[in-house]
Amino acid sequence: MKIPKIKGIMDRRILINYQVDKEVLENYLPKPFTPKLINGKGIAGICLIRLKEIRPKGFPKQIGISSENGAHRIAVEWNENGKLKEGVYIPRRDSSSKLNSFAGGAIFPGIHHLAKFTVSESNGNYNVAFISNDETYLSIEASETNNWNKESVFENLNCVSDFFENGAIGYSPDKNDFEGLELITHHWKVSLLEVKKVESSFFENTDIFPKGSVKFDNALLMTDIKHEWRKLKKIKSP
Repeated sequence: MKIPKIKGIMDRRILINYQVDKEVLENYLPKPFTPKLINGKGIAGICLIRLKEIRPKGFPKQIGISSENGAHRIAVEWNENGKLKEGVYIPRRDSSSKLNSFAGGAIFPGIHHLAKFTVSESNGNYNVAFISNDETYLSIEASETNNWNKESVFENLNCVSDFFENGAIGYSPDKNDFEGLELITHHWKVSLLEVKKVESSFFENTDIFPKGSVKFDNALLMTDIKHEWRKLKKIKSP
């Protein structure tokens, strides 16, 4: 079952972002998607999001569910009815929610791999990790900061904030087509994280990303964001 519109709170959202060689993403992405570039580099990463009070719009928050989730994302562009659109392609989702895992994405589209999450947060420090049922894993140690990474392909925090706010549409593979959701936030505010350590079995997989084709760029934090998710029309695979 897919719910047309749901709402809730993004209690905590960490965006871990990498710069990736354009040719690598062009080879990986399915049509009609192509990488969206910043200064010649593609942008990919992982969203670590804790959701609270998730329920159909119009229902009381008391019935809402909470979960920890991880989404692997690639910033993309595509043509739709003659117009250039932008968003993210999400090849993989992981979740602590048995409902989403067993129901094949009961709330959000796509296959959800059941994963065990370990989370520690205190005084602006964040340690978040997960390992899924097929041993896909990620871990990050980070702390809040005001220092910008001078090796980033983005000019500053405002630029990267606008980049992701404008790319609020996400598509996930589903058999022979792609299911979409649009994120609608009641307010948008991001801050910086300084990453002390990050490990990702996906982005460290040299069969997909040859050595030297991926470089860490930045990490962002969002907290206590009221939002809605709106289901979009499917995109058919060519």
